[in-house]
Amino acid sequence: MRSHTLHAALRTYVEQAAGRLADDTANGAEVPFELVEEGGTRHTPLYCYRPLVDEFLRERLGVLGALDAHGPAVRALSEHADGLGRYLTAHDRRVLPEPDQRARAALSLLLARVFADTTEFAFDQRRFDRAYAELEALTFAGRSHATVLVPVLGLDIASDEVPLGDGLSLRRPDALPGAPADALGDAGVFACFRADVRDDAPDPFVQAGRRFRRLATALRLYDDGPISLDAIAWTRVDEGPWHAAALGVGGGLPDGVCLVDVEDEDELRAFCSLIARRTPRSGELAWALRRFELACERPSPAEALTDVLLALRALLEPEGPQSARLPGRLAALCAVPDERGELIDRTLHAIGLERAVITGTAPRDDEVVGALCAELAGHLRALLRDVLCGHLEADVRTLADRLAEEPATA
Repeated sequence: MRSHTLHAALRTYVEQAAGRLADDTANGAEVPFELVEEGGTRHTPLYCYRPLVDEFLRERLGVLGALDAHGPAVRALSEHADGLGRYLTAHDRRVLPEPDQRARAALSLLLARVFADTTEFAFDQRRFDRAYAELEALTFAGRSHATVLVPVLGLDIASDEVPLGDGLSLRRPDALPGAPADALGDAGVFACFRADVRDDAPDPFVQAGRRFRRLATALRLYDDGPISLDAIAWTRVDEGPWHAAALGVGGGLPDGVCLVDVEDEDELRAFCSLIARRTPRSGELAWALRRFELACERPSPAEALTDVLLALRALLEPEGPQSARLPGRLAALCAVPDERGELIDRTLHAIGLERAVITGTAPRDDEVVGALCAELAGHLRALLRDVLCGHLEADVRTLADRLAEEPATA
């Protein structure tokens, strides 16, 4: 058996459907028949009556679709939508484009295969096993189902699951049946990656790592968090044992929790998709974004301060620190004219603290360093987010110089 989850969901649905169909026939519903020729000779053909089970089931799609087990069965099948095309094609059924449509069509076909050529709708384990084995053989032919879970720190969701597309979702522990107990712990939300992959395809866990890195970037930019992924992921193939593995993404301690309400889910989905598409692979923006992420992963503000300043210098001070242009440009972009002087002073203070941290003479009061680092990190996050989302032009230093000149020319 390739998927215990799929098997359990479909078995429960077929059992419920059998009970409903049996009640219908007991109350007078009749399965239509057709007369077909079968055997005999040219002069004396033999005929038999064949039950039109497909037609009988089609007339009850609405009733069967209202069963409690229908939704879970459709969701379980939709996770294997690519393979369902082979199952539907093998029985001359139309292959619809959407995963949910394919899942519903495959579920109807499975039910028809279980009850083919019979008018008795009591659940029969042998019939179900035979029909399920056929579905599984075609759906998983040459493929494996990979699952990767990783706890998300500093995030909570109101729904049981927030799909993010392409096999990636955020899930609460209750929406993760079969997850390893060691992985659950006290985490409130998990990032879950699922994919059906060909046996000759590249390692699916490498793909999962890339997807999680993009998700981590988006979540860190989404909220003042910082939201982060745990350093340990849990992986398995099909319904095999779970294995712990170093993710290579994550780190950092969250400060508070960001709650994603139901009405915020579409915004989060769109934001994650946009950041994934527009994140650069090279150049100043990519380098600054990586320094920002390193700052989010540092265990203390003192260690994060240099990362934040390096990222801001890459964006706003290409002339080098000796030019002393960073404080003025940052203030021009992130403060109203009346408050620019204060931000310039705090930025200069942070630069002085960075040198003190390096030499070991920084004040022992972490609150001072923490407050300055958090403020500058917030400005850095806002700049990165607005550039990636297209709200600011990529050449932010030229924009800063133009804004700084406006009061003098007004």
